[in-house]
Amino acid sequence: MNIQWYPGHMTKARREMESDVRIVDMVIELLDARAPYSSGNPEIRRLGQGKERVIVLNKADLADAATTAAWQRAFQAEGAHCVAMDARGSGNRKLLMRTIDAAAEAKRERDRKRGILNRPVRAMVAGIPNVGKSTLINMLSGRSSAKTGNKPGVTRGNQWIRFHQSVELLDTPGILWPKFEDPAIGEKIAFLGSINEMIVDKTELAVTLLGFLQANGKLAGAAERYALTGTESPAEILCRIAERRGCLGAGGAADTEKAAAIVINEFRSGALGRISLEAPAEEKTDGTQNAER
Repeated sequence: MNIQWYPGHMTKARREMESDVRIVDMVIELLDARAPYSSGNPEIRRLGQGKERVIVLNKADLADAATTAAWQRAFQAEGAHCVAMDARGSGNRKLLMRTIDAAAEAKRERDRKRGILNRPVRAMVAGIPNVGKSTLINMLSGRSSAKTGNKPGVTRGNQWIRFHQSVELLDTPGILWPKFEDPAIGEKIAFLGSINEMIVDKTELAVTLLGFLQANGKLAGAAERYALTGTESPAEILCRIAERRGCLGAGGAADTEKAAAIVINEFRSGALGRISLEAPAEEKTDGTQNAER
């Protein structure tokens, strides 16, 4: 599949971020723990150059734990502060605050030397659509201060939120970049729900997802859940799933569109198991694409 999605409002949002980044001390970038390479926007990384960098591997409860740990090591080796978590869980608040404090220490020391005390750290929260930025801010602030949703494009416009006397957060809209040079990147972030589904053929996306899982030895969860057997093609597997789930049309034909929606939603929710779509290149063992930044 060759998926490209870069609506006009993202160009405007990127320009606003380019202006706002000048007044922040750090950039907190959320990545989807299942695909940290593909969900990392190179534009955000460029904007954050010269700023302290905090990487949040969000939705870590849906990813393979060992692979996520490998990603943490890789990002830390780059000099970033990195934490893996599920932003929906309030128990992660202290963990993230400690990470932010560690990243802010150099800035606070500079302030102290200049006689500036108690100035809040300003952090821009950024990421691609539907990666959980607003959910994270709401978790930190303890209130629904930012709009949340399970579709890309819920947050529009930048919002400042002071949730602690020492930290101010700037919530920004999810943005992508103008062109995915590697089609696999577009596919993976579509699997994750970060692409407007109106432009994606769900049946083709589900077949592509099943093919990826099959090719990379990650189909076990789906095989168990849908009682799959044999070595059928991804398209045939989708037909079997339609039959197992009663997704049948006129004359008993498999309704693959309904089955596709089931497969995609259950992958995204973790019902097919904890699945990582990519691993750091230096620790790769499953034959998936090179994931070096």
